[in-house]
Amino acid sequence: MQQVKNRVLIKFSGEALANENGFGIDTKILKYLADEIKSLESAGFEIAIVIGGGNFIRGVSAAQDGVIRRTSGDYMGMMATVINAVAMQEALEFDGISSRVQSAIKMEEIAESFIVRRAIRHLEKGRVVIFAAGTGNPFFTTDTAGVLRASEIQANYIIKATKVDGVYDKDPHKFEDAKLLKELSYEEALQKNIRVMDDTAVALARENGLPIIVCDMFKKGNLLKILQQDLNAKYSIVK
Repeated sequence: MQQVKNRVLIKFSGEALANENGFGIDTKILKYLADEIKSLESAGFEIAIVIGGGNFIRGVSAAQDGVIRRTSGDYMGMMATVINAVAMQEALEFDGISSRVQSAIKMEEIAESFIVRRAIRHLEKGRVVIFAAGTGNPFFTTDTAGVLRASEIQANYIIKATKVDGVYDKDPHKFEDAKLLKELSYEEALQKNIRVMDDTAVALARENGLPIIVCDMFKKGNLLKILQQDLNAKYSIVK
């Protein structure tokens, strides 16, 4: 797959947008993320975004006692991602950044339907594109949706923006001697069960030769440093 230089997809978890209770949307965090994305846009990067919905509901959790079917739970989770996508669009436009939300489920009043050629055209025109509603299918995570959309738009990287510097050989919160793994292969991530993303997402990235960068989204300026290949940036890359 031919990838487009300076085109990147950033995957945020829904919980990243939440307040201290882990629920809902904290507008201060939204504003911080919009500022970070603006710095990338100003540096000439074409940016797409996928956001999870875990700050409202997760399909697996909703269906765990059997009252709600897994398929319905997953569709509920997809709708949660649309809420987050609209919130992110508002924050970006508050910062003066033109953006579009494209949904895998038809919601014509609030989002465009996902059409890959239209998404690419938006990116070429300097608009940030936010992909919502996952893949539009139950049983697939937003990690997999992120890799799928990144592959479809021919992104150069997918960035998994988290609350840690990258992938460690053991839990850095429990072990002082934990080492950051700067680079690892798709096979290592899968065989050693390193939870970079779910296995389907990693396998799809491998199939399309799409590098996965894992980094700390709350370290100001880190995303730009990584994409500009600053040696001081801390992250892990799976490729």
